[in-house]
Amino acid sequence: QFPFGRRLPCDIYWHGVSFHDNDIFSGQVNKFPGMTEMVRKITLSRAVRTMQDLFPLEYNFYPRSWILPEEFPLFVAEVRMMKDSDPSWKPTFIVKPDGGCQGDGIYLIKDPSDIRLTGSIQSRPAVVQEYICKPLLVDKLKFDIRLYVLLKSLEPLEIYIAKDGLSRFCTEPYQEPTLKNLHQVFMHLTNYSLNIHSGNFIHSDNVNTGSKRTFSSILCRLSSRGADVKKLWSDIISLVIKTIIALTPELKVYYQSDIPAGKPGPTCFQILGFDILLMKNLKPMLLEVNANPSMRIEHEQELSPGVFENVPSPVDEEVKVAVIRDTLRLVDPQKKKRKDVQVLRVIAFSIQYHNLVHGMKDKQHKHHSLKLSLKLKFYLKLGSFQALEPVSEANEELLDADRPEYDAPRSPEAGLPSLCLKQVFPKYAKQFNYLRLVDRVAALFIRFLGVKGTTKLGPTGFRTFIRNCKLSNSSFSMASVDILYIDITRRWNSMGVDHKESGMCLQAFVEAFFCLAQKKYKSLPLHEQVASLIDFCEYHLAVLDEKRLVCGRG
Repeated sequence: QFPFGRRLPCDIYWHGVSFHDNDIFSGQVNKFPGMTEMVRKITLSRAVRTMQDLFPLEYNFYPRSWILPEEFPLFVAEVRMMKDSDPSWKPTFIVKPDGGCQGDGIYLIKDPSDIRLTGSIQSRPAVVQEYICKPLLVDKLKFDIRLYVLLKSLEPLEIYIAKDGLSRFCTEPYQEPTLKNLHQVFMHLTNYSLNIHSGNFIHSDNVNTGSKRTFSSILCRLSSRGADVKKLWSDIISLVIKTIIALTPELKVYYQSDIPAGKPGPTCFQILGFDILLMKNLKPMLLEVNANPSMRIEHEQELSPGVFENVPSPVDEEVKVAVIRDTLRLVDPQKKKRKDVQVLRVIAFSIQYHNLVHGMKDKQHKHHSLKLSLKLKFYLKLGSFQALEPVSEANEELLDADRPEYDAPRSPEAGLPSLCLKQVFPKYAKQFNYLRLVDRVAALFIRFLGVKGTTKLGPTGFRTFIRNCKLSNSSFSMASVDILYIDITRRWNSMGVDHKESGMCLQAFVEAFFCLAQKKYKSLPLHEQVASLIDFCEYHLAVLDEKRLVCGRG
């Protein structure tokens, strides 16, 4: 712990908000460049939509979405068309501000015309989605799931999922949306930061009751009702892997910009918070992804009017302590043989740091957070912190958890619980690698960027890409290439996508690539068109590289 810095570099740097919190040149950082931008609601929706264009059935876990204000006319037209084709369809829509968090600015509407009444869309871009009207209920309440996912590496891609998560409940019995209950946030919105202010919110030390519970307790309850919990977990794992596959292409562009290949720099990892809603038929739906999920393990309790104290939350402790502890065990750079107490100090400090980042209001608050951190450190040292066990034996068997070398009898970590983080990629890579087409398109994009540190492709780079990949011919001249570049780049820039640099962003390049694929392979489905063009480009670039290698030897 070096709150004022030190001269020697650290193995691990724990940033509070983003990769750019400090200038780091070595070690590992707990944030990826660009992650905050990538999980914003508009950017996430665009990334998933690209994958839906390629693989509509595989990406049907994300609600139908429109981006405002640019797609408002399209939103109005599509809703009108769907209502005309099915008069019985009575939809509800949820509007989410692009940069909103903790439920801020979210509201429900029954008709597109209601959006105009707010008067804020032009100044505050948003995503509007079809509202899921038939969620799974427990005790007549709507709830969502917060799952913690560790993205350990981009290249090679390595993903872990925590075996347990949090179930966060609404505080009013659920009814399907009507004009009368549309504005009852405690009924429709599961955000903890909103429901905590409800008079019906229940704080409980029992992980099976209250307004915040462990996800494993919900699984046990579903299993007792005869639900196929194994399939549910499989669907959730699939959702997480597919979502990260949608995000990785642009993350790689950000990564090469901030940490160019061949130069010294840190490696990255990041804990993400996936918010998932279960439908009545147990189909998981992705709500959003959080780049900075709260790791607080305490909550405010009102002792008397206006007097609050922060007290430990056993449910949060059970889930979050295990996630941070095992993240640090997995990213330990050289698996150093350090003593248990040294590892645990880092864990306790990380949790204390998260508490400070997520809103220290006064000295009393700081005092209680410090006490909690010391208490946690004490429990961990003793090895008597029972809440560290993440899941029941049944759920552990269900997840087919691997036992890595950390649990060897003579390991320094022998006294710690088994890992709560389950590797899902590359473990299941064979099942999902066919989806990584945009990753390969991004590799082409990065190759032709030219200037290190940039995230946009200039017109010269685009022409070079066309020439080197042998894509121009008598029916597609270089003049046509320039027109394609200008039209697509201008449209994407008009959407307000990163005006810091001029040129073609990755999303624009992907659109141009899809256009080229559709022209060249007209009779195939889109994903086969794109895959064929990627193979074609990679082949010609491999031939070119071989020629250059031979010339270099000569």
